[in-house]
Amino acid sequence: MFHWLEQRPFFFAVGVFLVFSFAGIVEIIPNFAKQAQPLVGTKPYTVLELAGKNLYIKENCNSCHSQMIRPFKSETDRYGMYSLSGEYAYDRPFLWGSKRTGPDLMRVGNYRTTDWHEHHMLDPAGTVSGSIMPKYGHMFSNIVEIDNAYGEAVTVKKVFNTPYDYDIDGDGAVDVPLGSYEEAKAHAFSQAKEIVADMKSESVKDAIVNGEIPEIVAIIAYMNSLK
Repeated sequence: MFHWLEQRPFFFAVGVFLVFSFAGIVEIIPNFAKQAQPLVGTKPYTVLELAGKNLYIKENCNSCHSQMIRPFKSETDRYGMYSLSGEYAYDRPFLWGSKRTGPDLMRVGNYRTTDWHEHHMLDPAGTVSGSIMPKYGHMFSNIVEIDNAYGEAVTVKKVFNTPYDYDIDGDGAVDVPLGSYEEAKAHAFSQAKEIVADMKSESVKDAIVNGEIPEIVAIIAYMNSLK
């Protein structure tokens, strides 16, 4: 049969197409099934977390870290539950990645703490032996752009109907408030203060007191949200 196909390129190409199409269908269809949806309610990013995600992209972190755990034992043993399609509902763009120089970060919020991230960003090799990740000390002095993050949140709310200011899980409380710019900024500072309470850097603490949010706080807020 194989020799017959080799002599007939057209039929060989059709056969290859059918095999790959079947494999694709087998892979895609389960994603539409109920069990492929998140085990817990997915929430959009807060304004501070969204600012952190933008920094994550700006600093090119996704070139070395993926955010998609494959359904293999070697992956789940190291990183936790494999990724589900619905968990990326509010990721624009998604950050699955295709290369890992560093570990996958899909569920890093489950096993790394705020103070760990603080020390790791200051001195990666001092926190993880053999790490080739560069130092990100500039994030401790650079101030995050909350205005841009708020603008993006308003855009995805209006264009993509992202559920800001809604009771997503049905418990009677707003899950991710957005409101006006002033309200969103107040919420960002409230979340930032909770994060800074677990940090050691006095310069970061002083910045919060002076009404500014350093970039390191925003990116830690984003990392802590990955669960």
